[in-house]
Amino acid sequence: MTFDLEACRFEMTARRATQFPPGMAGNVLRGALGHALRAVACPEDYARIFTPAATTAGPSGLSDWPRPFVIRTALLEGRTVQPGEPFCFDLHLFDTRDPALGHFLKAFAHWADVVSVKRSQVQVELDPHPTPVSRIRVDFRTPTELKTAARDAAAADFSVLLARARDRVSTLRSLYGAGPLEIDFRSLAERARNIKTLRSELRRVAVKRRSSRTGQRHGIGGLVGFAEYEGDLAEFLPYLQAAHWTGVGRHCTWGNGEIQTEILASEF
Repeated sequence: MTFDLEACRFEMTARRATQFPPGMAGNVLRGALGHALRAVACPEDYARIFTPAATTAGPSGLSDWPRPFVIRTALLEGRTVQPGEPFCFDLHLFDTRDPALGHFLKAFAHWADVVSVKRSQVQVELDPHPTPVSRIRVDFRTPTELKTAARDAAAADFSVLLARARDRVSTLRSLYGAGPLEIDFRSLAERARNIKTLRSELRRVAVKRRSSRTGQRHGIGGLVGFAEYEGDLAEFLPYLQAAHWTGVGRHCTWGNGEIQTEILASEF
């Protein structure tokens, strides 16, 4: 069982001076992409890519589907790009049934000059890691906000992180890829609750964006830092590795929720 995607790096040059305030680069690209995609794509393709919604009941009763892509903008945060200056960002595409790269090329070319696009096919094995894994470190590279129904759950509780990563991978795979995960969700969650948090150094970053449609301001911040976990982690590691590409938590389409997992020990 695998999770498949296409990873692309767009190398561009600016046509006009563009500011990417700290923590807001993804939001700047969000606005540019939305306007450009509406201009170059038909309404059906615009909706399919930028505002996907279910025509029938989707996974877990979803009415609004997650978008079939993620934009990563770490290299742009805090920059002001001048006319003619090069810049780059990453795009991860999850729709293996109806690839949309051509639409993104047209949209971004409408906004700036496309120099090149580097593409690679990524396949993450979702079967348990072949060797024991007893300790890992998860770096929360961009603001991460994890929903949980339990009020007393710690910010870096492993069972919450695993559940959000598993559910996002499962939903994207169901809607855009090979189909639902063939796993026992409940027993996986029960085993995840046995994982201990050994160390956690997280801080909250407060960021707000203003909606151009409603004028309202919305929080898009979250936690950054790292946490270390201990236990029998081999079966959970693949979901965290897939979540590196998909993001985890809220607003990950625009670069939030980027995590990186490192194996610290593989013995018990």
